[in-house]
Parts: sequence; C-alpha cells; structure tokens
Amino acid sequence: MGVTIHDVAARAGVSVATASRAMSGQRGVRAENRDKVLAAARELDYEPNVVAASLRSRTTHTIGMVVPRIANPFFATLVESIEKQLHDGQRSLLLANSHYDPEVEQRQVRALLDRRVDALILIPCHRERSGEVLATAAARIPVIQLDLRVDGFASSWVGVDNEAGVWQVVRHLTERGAKRLVFVGAQPTDSAAQARLDGYRRAAGDGDDVLLGDFSKEWGQRAAKLLLQRGELPDGIVCGNDTIALGVLGELAGNDVRVPQDVLVAGFDDIPYAELSRPALTTVRQPQEQIAAEAVRILDARLADDAATPRSTAITPELIVRSST
Repeated sequence: MGVTIHDVAARAGVSVATASRAMSGQRGVRAENRDKVLAAARELDYEPNVVAASLRSRTTHTIGMVVPRIANPFFATLVESIEKQLHDGQRSLLLANSHYDPEVEQRQVRALLDRRVDALILIPCHRERSGEVLATAAARIPVIQLDLRVDGFASSWVGVDNEAGVWQVVRHLTERGAKRLVFVGAQPTDSAAQARLDGYRRAAGDGDDVLLGDFSKEWGQRAAKLLLQRGELPDGIVCGNDTIALGVLGELAGNDVRVPQDVLVAGFDDIPYAELSRPALTTVRQPQEQIAAEAVRILDARLADDAATPRSTAITPELIVRSST
C-alpha cells in the first residue's frame, strides 16, 4: 500500500486531523506543526488523494470552460487570461472546444459536469440553440457567459460593447474621408456577429452594403474577391473581426490594391497578428485581462453566494489606429 495521511501524521508526531488540515492549507494549524507535516510528507513522498479530498470538501478546485473555436487567436488569448486569473487562486481550468456546433457544445458541457467542475465559463456558440445546455448547466453549478451570450437568458455575462466598438471604427473611417463603406462580417448566429452588424447599420446610416459569411480568413479572402469583381472598391471596409480583415488584406495585396491609399481596412478584436500584418491593422481592442478578471470576480461571488444576483458587464473597447487606415 502507498503512504497514507496516517503515516505522515505519525512521522510528524501530530494527529491525523492536524496533518490533514496542514496538507490542505486550512487555518487553525500552528506554524510549527504545519512545517513538521510538510517535512514528513516530503520525506515519505506522500501524494494526497485528490479525489477523496474533493469528495470530502465537495469541491474539485476546477473550472470548466467551453469556447467555440480554440484556433481563433482571440479565443486562445482569452483562455490564457482566464487561466492566469484562476491559477492565481490555485484553481485549474478544464477546456473544451465546441467547433461552433451546438450539439458538440452540449456534449462538452455534459462531460465537464460529469467531471464535477465547480463552475462553468461558457462562450456560447449560438444565440438561441445554446440556451438548452446553458440551462442544464446553470441548474447544477454557477455559470457565467463570456464574450458571447444567449438571447434572453438570465445569467451573468461579461464582454465588450460590440456596437460601441463598431461605431468607433465607422467614425474613424468617415473622419479619414471615407464616404462609401462596406461591412464584411459573419452571419448573425452568435451574439457578437449580430451586435457588430447592428452597430454597423446604426453607425453607417445607410449601412445596407454588407457581406456576411463567417469569422474566418478564408471568408475575408472570398469577400474581397466579390468586392474586386464589382469593379469599383468602396472607400473603406469594416471587418467583423481581425481574421476576416487579414483575409481581406491578403486578397487585396494579391491584386495590387494599396491599403490605405486605395481603400481603408479595419478589423475588430486586436489579435496578436493584427499588429504584424502588412500594413498593420487598425482594429478595436478588447481588454482581455480586464474581461477575464471581471468574469472570475463575478464567478467567485456566485460560488460564495449561490443566490447572488446575475450581473451583465459590458466593457467599452478601445480603437487602435494603425497603418491600414
């Protein structure tokens, strides 16, 4: 048999209860005794039974998180920000990918619930169809929606004011002299796609010139080809996110269209590649560290008080002007 907490207690000369409290970091243990217990655990090469400890405390010190597509640089860096916040509190993150498929999302959430995560951070992949699994999770553990949200679902949410961000872009392009704008975005199946489309239409006034696909570089390339086929480019292209914008920039460059001399191009999110593109991309920066800190703060409040009132926090993003405009 392996070394047990009884062996550690005997080596340290303390009770099993004291040894257990010392190993779990609980209060009420004298510093001298804690040092003895930790030294005995090292000497005996003691490995705590994490599963048993979780059953006793009814907590696993793990948080589940489901994102639509981890390959998207925005989601990847947002996950890192959340993970850093959790690690500061000695907790681990269990990550799953929904691939923008509500059925996959449902399986991933159920798998995390089966692993007894203490709470769930969900970036729902669909404005409507993610509602069922969100309700299932919220009936069992604290849940917070991050970045995206399900229409009309009463749970805490943290993200940016997407409409305000698009408004900043449109105002910037018009101040740069652009009179004819085009919006290249994604079909409004998720809340960000809808909000950015709505924001563009309100900000542009006559914002009916829109091309909708998905949040991918490939769609940006196809959209740019469609614009080139028109024969006359607009003065400015407002992209629904940076990956679309990178696709647009690449296709324009391949057809000898100069940015910003011939057309202005802007994105949204400020992913790491935005500054490295040629030309460097004007975009809307989402303050991910602030978003992550607020999300974990709200989640902690809910874990401490199950009856805590749901909160929605929309953070104003920042326009980052670079060479593409």
